[in-house]
Amino acid sequence: MDITEVPQKQFKGKKKNNKMQRKKSTPNQENGNVSDVEVVETKPVTTQEPMLPPTFSLSEIKNKQRRHQMFMKLKQEKRKQKMQVKKTRKKERDALGDKAPPKEVPKTIENQRVYDETTVDPDDEEVAFDEGTDEFSSYFNRLTNPKVLITTSDRPRGRTVRFCEQLATVIPDAHVYYRRGLALKRVIPQCVARGFTYLMVINEDRKVPNGLVLCHLPDGPTAHFKVSSVRLRKEMKRRGKEPTEHTPEVILNNFSTRLGHGIGRMFAALFPHDPQFVGRQVATFHNQRDFVFFRFHRYIFKNEKRVGIQELGPRFTLKLRSLQKGTFDSKFGEYEWVLKRHEVDACRRKFVL
Repeated sequence: MDITEVPQKQFKGKKKNNKMQRKKSTPNQENGNVSDVEVVETKPVTTQEPMLPPTFSLSEIKNKQRRHQMFMKLKQEKRKQKMQVKKTRKKERDALGDKAPPKEVPKTIENQRVYDETTVDPDDEEVAFDEGTDEFSSYFNRLTNPKVLITTSDRPRGRTVRFCEQLATVIPDAHVYYRRGLALKRVIPQCVARGFTYLMVINEDRKVPNGLVLCHLPDGPTAHFKVSSVRLRKEMKRRGKEPTEHTPEVILNNFSTRLGHGIGRMFAALFPHDPQFVGRQVATFHNQRDFVFFRFHRYIFKNEKRVGIQELGPRFTLKLRSLQKGTFDSKFGEYEWVLKRHEVDACRRKFVL
């Protein structure tokens, strides 16, 4: 039966299905009849470039342990590549010998420091005159011996108390006394009467030491520091034994300006002028970007070229907040220098110490 002779009733209710199932018809050339033949349309094959995976980010890993493992693995691979590049450069320099180009000096904030007009020249006559007449001249002329009183703020906590006790073992002839609601203006005359040359006050906030007031007696000056990164001896890895009672050596680094020079002399006057080299102990005040890092080490000479050091502790970091003339006076004191954040942070390459 021909397709045209199919009655219309058979297709009633199936129009939608017929539309979906309808196929393209092509005439059959051999029989001359129309037959249903499915025609497959083929698209030209195009060669596509391989798709690279998107850039991988460690922050997309949700598992914390897996993310840490991948981070350490990536860090180790970068370190290996860096060491390989360093070895190849060293081989090239050894092969070239004297013809090797000079090493490139990396750019840092320290070597790009903005020149300060108050930089101290050791051969300057004015600086020498000021050193001979300032408040610390009696110490450097060996007329007085340092004697330090270490106290705290009211009701100190255990960490602050331990920090003061360990400071007393670092500074010779230091005595720890606890304040019982006594004002500093009443403490200073008593210290002067008993022959103390320094008053050191450790302040705390939330059971953590956060401030240090260093007052030179009897005529000042008084410096206020912010204290951070305090680590006691028990919290340090591979620390040495307890320090001995020998007078340590003092090292002052990078106190180049007039203000820094005065702060360095203030730190030096904390310790006796003649160190005892038998103890092999060193107290270091290292200034870098206006942060003063304190370290206390014991050293030993292994041979003519190698020296072994062992940190004894404690360690902490100081940031100068203000320098005041005379003894401590928070209301009517005359300040020589006060930290102003908007002026200091305007240029990162400008330092005051």
